[in-house]
Amino acid sequence: MTFLETAVTAAKSSGELLMEHFGKELSVDKALHHDIKLALDRESQDLIVGVLLEQFPDHAIYGEEGLAGNQDSDYQWIVDPIDGTVNYFYGIPHFCISIALRHKDELIVGVILDPAMNELWTVEKGGPALLNGKEISASPRTKIEESILFFGCGKTEEALEKGLERFKRASLRARKMRMMGSAALGMAYIATGRLDAYVESRISLWDIAAGQLLLEAAGGKTELTQVEGEPDVWSIVATNAKIPIEEIL
Repeated sequence: MTFLETAVTAAKSSGELLMEHFGKELSVDKALHHDIKLALDRESQDLIVGVLLEQFPDHAIYGEEGLAGNQDSDYQWIVDPIDGTVNYFYGIPHFCISIALRHKDELIVGVILDPAMNELWTVEKGGPALLNGKEISASPRTKIEESILFFGCGKTEEALEKGLERFKRASLRARKMRMMGSAALGMAYIATGRLDAYVESRISLWDIAAGQLLLEAAGGKTELTQVEGEPDVWSIVATNAKIPIEEIL
């Protein structure tokens, strides 16, 4: 199988697992103030890793639930086994599986699967952004007054305060604001033209890697700033590339 075919197979296998358990009693590994870690997070990643390494045993895995494979490889799979875990735990059907592949720090494959809605976004470097096999593009909207913005507020006190301040400022100008609980789906929605921008001051690589490649292939724009002292933790502004960033912030 190709890289993309393998990622799709892995995502669909995980999606079946998640839907089998959705709405049922779940085992909680860790309950934090602003987050939840489920045993199913680990089970989902293990399933994905098994599919990926079966096809590409020399590749590296960098996932929310840990590392696997050959960490010296030039090929690294970036995996979020459940993006939107809190939504999933509470029975809210807004969560996804996100899988990206980068080669020597360059993203080359992205897959985002929303199993509850049966929506599969796929992209390969240099190719179009696809939703269920059909080409998509970011919205043509140019005015913030016509836009719908998706804001995340992170999990630390500093990130929450900054996010809420930004949310308040932007809400005075935008048509609507959303806090939806899945960064990967938020970026996929911008790529599909459903939303116009996403802002968060603290987000992990596995949340946004597939979405970045997808959004940019759909004509959007992603600006990332690494959080000082924390590899692969970023501040992000992702847009349809038509609404000026300074108007959003």
